[in-house]
Amino acid sequence: MNHPIVSQIEIMSDADKLQLVDIILDQPDADIDRWWADGAKSRWNAYKEGKLETVSYSQVMEKYCIVF
Repeated sequence: MNHPIVSQIEIMSDADKLQLVDIILDQPDADIDRWWADGAKSRWNAYKEGKLETVSYSQVMEKYCIVF
């Protein structure tokens, strides 16, 4: 990429790059927040109506090799 800022980013330390990414991604965005909230509400309603396939907690833990 030939954007002027790229040359400045390339000389930054990895720690500074991570901090920059954190700053960029930590900005609230009302549209994204609304999208997540709408999706969560839709999934919750589908769950309550029995239209959402679910798995047990232990099945999830088994899948990721976490055994309690």
